[in-house]
Amino acid sequence: MSQEINKAEKQYLSLVVRAIGSDLEHTQVRMIASANADMLFHYWKVGHFILYLQKKEGWGSKVIDNLSKAIRSKYPDKKGYSTRNLIYMCQFAKAYPMEILLEMGKVEKQLNSPSVDNVLQLTNELNQFTQEPLAQIQATDNQGNIITQEPLAQLGEISETVSVIYQHDINLIEDIFKQSAVVRTNWASHVILLNSKLPLGERYWYITQAVANGWSSNVLQMQIETNLFARQITATKVSNFSVRLPKPQSDLANYLMKDPYIFDMMGQTDKMAERDIERQLVSHITKYLLEMGSGFAFVAQQKHFEVGDSDFYADLILYNIQLHAYVVIELKTTPFKPEYMGQLNFYINVVDETLRDEHDNKTIGLLLCNGGDKVVAQYALSGYDQPISVSDYQLSKAIPDNLKSALPTVEEVEEELSKCIQ
Repeated sequence: MSQEINKAEKQYLSLVVRAIGSDLEHTQVRMIASANADMLFHYWKVGHFILYLQKKEGWGSKVIDNLSKAIRSKYPDKKGYSTRNLIYMCQFAKAYPMEILLEMGKVEKQLNSPSVDNVLQLTNELNQFTQEPLAQIQATDNQGNIITQEPLAQLGEISETVSVIYQHDINLIEDIFKQSAVVRTNWASHVILLNSKLPLGERYWYITQAVANGWSSNVLQMQIETNLFARQITATKVSNFSVRLPKPQSDLANYLMKDPYIFDMMGQTDKMAERDIERQLVSHITKYLLEMGSGFAFVAQQKHFEVGDSDFYADLILYNIQLHAYVVIELKTTPFKPEYMGQLNFYINVVDETLRDEHDNKTIGLLLCNGGDKVVAQYALSGYDQPISVSDYQLSKAIPDNLKSALPTVEEVEEELSKCIQ
């Protein structure tokens, strides 16, 4: 009997320890997020304070340099107050005044079900907010190169100054700031966004994507440099999703697709065979899934199907967690040809029959071609009942070493896949 009690106690203690450990992990995440929000709010207030003194006292860029030296002299253990960073704080304050933080909050409530049309409308609304050029910091220096002790002492009055600027209690201002999307990404990512010179709507979209996909600042930079917004949102995509998939799945499928896709190849040549490209994509699957976007997991390459007395091999099969659907990909090194549709349609039918179960939505096909006429592709789609999208792809140089650590591991990809097929 005592052994049974001991066993029960051990099981109970194990459950308690697991529960405490889980709560501790969540608490640590919240503490990190809270610390990030506090730091960003501080930087935002400092930026407003400097802008206020520029306008009121005639401060210029040289004074900012001397302010940086004075702060670092008085607080040598505090990091982040270089001249460059103080200028970024000013840009940060300019980029996100209170009225824009409030507007971003309204937009966020309307983005529960993302679609291309919805994102375009909302980003355009944000783009209409006119702002001063973010890089424009006053170049005049009416007070010369000497910073007195009085302005340095005023650093303790930052919150009061911000309250005067916005005519609200600082606690209310802090609540509005910390409820906005800007606190969900880190300072390094904000610096990249400020340097990008993107309009407000696009900057907001990249912030939401960085949060949703867990991008590091390096990955964010890469996505901006490859113009992800244009490839995913403003591109004219070729698909039959609107007539072959029910809403809202059709909207989500169209939103997730890109044109063109940009794949990083190791040791690429101008004329790589389809099989070589497939091998590269699979051997560097984490980079490939990063380009595919949110929720994709790898299933198989050259998946063998025996149909009748014949053998067939599908190029690539993925699974998308958000769509709850298999995605069959056919890769062609040549421009689009209408006959490519028939082969992809065949593989979709086979996957529907052999892999798809009752919990999965309709299998989707993605035909990746090296160029081609989109008008011809759209006409070719009209004869097929299965949901299919046609996109171009481009091959670029290998991803820099400093980005590799930011990508998901193969183990993480496999874990995602196991969740979807359980």
